[in-house]
Amino acid sequence: MSPKKSAHDVASNLLAPHGLHVQSVSVLQSLWAGYGEICRITATPTPSPASSKIYSYILKLITPPPTKADDEGHTRKILSYQVEQYFYTTLASQLPPHIPVAKLIASTHSPRADGSVSMAMIITDLKQTYPVAGEKRDVLTPTQVHAAIDWLSSFHGFWWPRVPTFSSQNLVCPPLQEVATSGHDARNKTVWLNGGYTYLATRRSEYANLAAAHESEWWALTSQQESSHSIAEIVASVLAPRQSGWSPTKEYMTLIHGDVKSENLFTSTSGEDVVFYDFQYTGLGLGVCDLAKLFTCSVPLSLLTEGPVPRVLTMQDGERTLLERYWERLKKESGNEYEWGVFVYHWETALVDWLRFQASWGFWGNTGWLEARVRWILKGERWKNAVMEDAQMAELWEGNEIL
Repeated sequence: MSPKKSAHDVASNLLAPHGLHVQSVSVLQSLWAGYGEICRITATPTPSPASSKIYSYILKLITPPPTKADDEGHTRKILSYQVEQYFYTTLASQLPPHIPVAKLIASTHSPRADGSVSMAMIITDLKQTYPVAGEKRDVLTPTQVHAAIDWLSSFHGFWWPRVPTFSSQNLVCPPLQEVATSGHDARNKTVWLNGGYTYLATRRSEYANLAAAHESEWWALTSQQESSHSIAEIVASVLAPRQSGWSPTKEYMTLIHGDVKSENLFTSTSGEDVVFYDFQYTGLGLGVCDLAKLFTCSVPLSLLTEGPVPRVLTMQDGERTLLERYWERLKKESGNEYEWGVFVYHWETALVDWLRFQASWGFWGNTGWLEARVRWILKGERWKNAVMEDAQMAELWEGNEIL
């Protein structure tokens, strides 16, 4: 059976109960490493008179290779598709109209004999209303940047007061830990305990490579400090959500998108309205962790700073203006207080963590700006003392294990 026919059959089976007949299926892209495909579906009501309206939908069809028990990357992908399906089946409908996302039409989830899981979702076609697609590793226009910040601050603000109602036992743990306890079938789980895919607990091999790269300036992030832990480990401990007990950032935890970049959004023609998609890495975290990637990978450098970027850079007016826009809207949407000094501390900590991932994985985006900002942050005694104190408190709660 050809992939296209398979997608057609799946779409037909899912849309038939809705009184819809599939007219066409076009493959938009294949998923990473042959894990499936994304297709545009056109459908009409059944029976279909000549004047019937044609509906456009998106089918995400997941047909992964067999389970690989000790492959963290493979396991992360399988779990991420299940997290995304949970988001669309359960969480998306809770969002108010001013925080638009695609709407779920139908979905299916089927364990297979080889230990893998096949999944499919049909969602509304965002491009019908938001026709301008973000491009891969491309910067946004200033108008689009402001719209993206407004969407993120609203999304984070909406979920911030609601996160405490999530069952901690149903959150998805780091991949290898999760598969050891629950297997690859996470249907009883919700979103990631730790949103995103760059956090240190699942990037130990990259961290080890950075620790061995003594010629790199950022090797210093892996060297031990007074606490016998590295700056990277200390930062990760402060940012990491926990299933139980106290954490330095617990009261500020919200639901984050987890993979914020221009490629994962559409905008209106004017750029004044934006909608995000691709919720595979949605989970708990600080909203500034989403901003760190957005600012580095999709915001024009001219919006962050003027002129050539020096080697060491404090926060400039442009960066502050964007952060204040986010911060004000976040507080308004959530109804929660967030002291500016605490917010900036969280922001700077998120930048250091994001640089750790880029230094170990590969730099892209506003690299010079990110490195200059982190050099300045690491020089600050106030920041260093605060992050050390928070990490030490977290370590006590975690039974002397910082990660």
